[in-house]
Amino acid sequence: MNSIKEEVKHLFIEYLEKNQQRKTPERFHILDEIYSNKEHFDVETLFVHMKNRNYRVSRATVYNTLDLLLDAGLVVKHQFGKNLALYEKAYGYRQHDHLICNNCNKILEFCDPRIQQIRSTMGDLLQFDIENHSLHLFGAPKVDEKNKCLTCKKEIKK
Repeated sequence: MNSIKEEVKHLFIEYLEKNQQRKTPERFHILDEIYSNKEHFDVETLFVHMKNRNYRVSRATVYNTLDLLLDAGLVVKHQFGKNLALYEKAYGYRQHDHLICNNCNKILEFCDPRIQQIRSTMGDLLQFDIENHSLHLFGAPKVDEKNKCLTCKKEIKK
């Protein structure tokens, strides 16, 4: 994990220097926080988490740093059907897709090699160089005999 963090920090430094951006401690704290986490996150959650850990960062710094990290290809932004953008780390993280529960909003990640095969086939067929893809599946959870979600165990209201 630390080697990934070091690589990411090095890539971010290169990006900042190339784009004549300042290398501030706050930006590196945000980067470290993101790469210490395995979950998807929104800006507000990241901001609050940073504040709770006594980092001196503003919301504007979090937003601006996320924009830089997006541009550098170190984070990915998702829109999972709501008015809330979620982010996740991108470097050193295998290609995957998402299944989103319509009940509890839990995000499950999965990887299926058949999707890569479809990408390749469609790229060849339509003469496209496919650079990336996004697949989000939304659904209702399976429930047990007590009408509780098998994933989160919450009662499903019909």
